[in-house]
Amino acid sequence: MAYIGRDTDKISNVEVLDNITFDGSSSYTLQKGGSNFTPSSANTLLVSIDGVVQAGNFTVSGSTIDFGTAVAGTSTCDFILHYGTGLITTPADGTVTTAKLGDSAVSTAKLATDAVTEAKIADGAVESEHLNNNIISGQTELATAPDDTDEFLVSDAGTLKRIDYTHIKGLADTNQAIVKGWVNFSGSGTVSINQSYNCTSVTDNGTGSYAVNWSGGSGATGSNHATAGGGDLGGYNNNERVQVYNAGNNQTGVESWNGTTATDFSPLHCLTFGNGS
Repeated sequence: MAYIGRDTDKISNVEVLDNITFDGSSSYTLQKGGSNFTPSSANTLLVSIDGVVQAGNFTVSGSTIDFGTAVAGTSTCDFILHYGTGLITTPADGTVTTAKLGDSAVSTAKLATDAVTEAKIADGAVESEHLNNNIISGQTELATAPDDTDEFLVSDAGTLKRIDYTHIKGLADTNQAIVKGWVNFSGSGTVSINQSYNCTSVTDNGTGSYAVNWSGGSGATGSNHATAGGGDLGGYNNNERVQVYNAGNNQTGVESWNGTTATDFSPLHCLTFGNGS
């Protein structure tokens, strides 16, 4: 019996399989052009035997079709059609749901250039593990002083730019309005520094006499740096006197007196200004 209906070559993705030669078995191998053929499912096959369409009267496993009962060798296979998944070439709006998409079905090759826009990225969708280490995200702590090539973000008239640390690290040292070094230390007994900035050490030169040694970054060089300081002997004493003076390159002298007697004070404090010249 001939097939009645639309020509199969006019229907998208309909494949005509090789006819089966029955031999009294129930299971047979599906082939197309002499090669084994695996259909999408049993529901996508239309088989005609002796003029009777066998729609769904069989099962399929891989390329094997099983009719569930022996098919006589005298029977004739009229046709086998495989309808695949392409009967509808353009799906209607809203018909392709998430459940119909296989895992990893949408590959990078299927994405158009600039297809993923900012509007398509949900808030919080990009996790930290997807960020390169050259993205400024605050994920990694810088636990030491920046290197000269470490970069900061600055806004230049509204345009975000990056700047190397080497361009800004010297600003505090060259600004003459900023204290370049300071120290708070105990002058009684063994001299010890309580807190300091740009101070490398304090030398005990004897009773009531000290030398504050500044680091090279303080700008307290030569004889031009300006220094100031003070201290406390303990309690109210109008005879207390602390003298500070420029003692040379990167050094300030500190002397403490009780009246006319050199006396150790605790605490003592000193600061300096300088521009490195």
